[in-house]
Amino acid sequence: MERWNGRVALVTGASVGIGAGLCRALVKHGMVVVGCARSVDKIRAIAEEDDVKAAPGKLVAIKCDLTQESEILSLFEEIRNSYGRLDVCINNAGLSHNSPLLTGKSSEWKNMLDVNIMALCICTQQAVKLMQEKGIDDGQVIHISSMGGHRLPGTGMLGASFYCGTKFMVRALTEGLRRELKGLNSHIRIASISPGMVETEFFDHYLKNDPTRKASDIFSSMKALQAKDIADSVLYILSAPPHVEVHDILLRPLDQAT
Repeated sequence: MERWNGRVALVTGASVGIGAGLCRALVKHGMVVVGCARSVDKIRAIAEEDDVKAAPGKLVAIKCDLTQESEILSLFEEIRNSYGRLDVCINNAGLSHNSPLLTGKSSEWKNMLDVNIMALCICTQQAVKLMQEKGIDDGQVIHISSMGGHRLPGTGMLGASFYCGTKFMVRALTEGLRRELKGLNSHIRIASISPGMVETEFFDHYLKNDPTRKASDIFSSMKALQAKDIADSVLYILSAPPHVEVHDILLRPLDQAT
């Protein structure tokens, strides 16, 4: 990780869960981390944690609604003006609604597309553009995807099919970007991480309209992955030698059957 010391990383969806864990991990390895989310006060609170303040890197918060392309473009312009470069882009932001294909709301499907797909694509495009502008040929793009991009969950989550569809698309986008970069003879690397069940706010959001189920009930069934487990996978990708491109890491809780 020494080569990343002092370099700049963007983490989307940085206010809670996996995104917050990524910010903490990268700052401890000396990176300047730009955390973006709508709830910037939460990111600022992370920056004030003792361990983060004592770390060799630093965490800065920028407010951005990823469903708005204009705000994403403003985010990258602020990174360009304030730091003059971007070395790592981690597309972590993502969400799911319990929105079945036969009865779900199109507004919820659009929201998932806007965050899980469009924001990821726009951020990636702008990140690579900035890397190319600054002659950064060893940059890294990482998508935080899901096991939902490799299989459909069981009958207890029938409303997650559209969400899984977005994550299947992330698989295609990851490979498509890799091929486009190879076509440019670029050494910018692309990777994705597909976790199984992680103990975050994801299920609180997914179950928000279901009074019969609680996220705590799901997590009580097994030892779920933690945000740190995903951060460790990101550090593994960033630590890979120049001739190695990690494409997709799949990881589940040991007791997760599917």
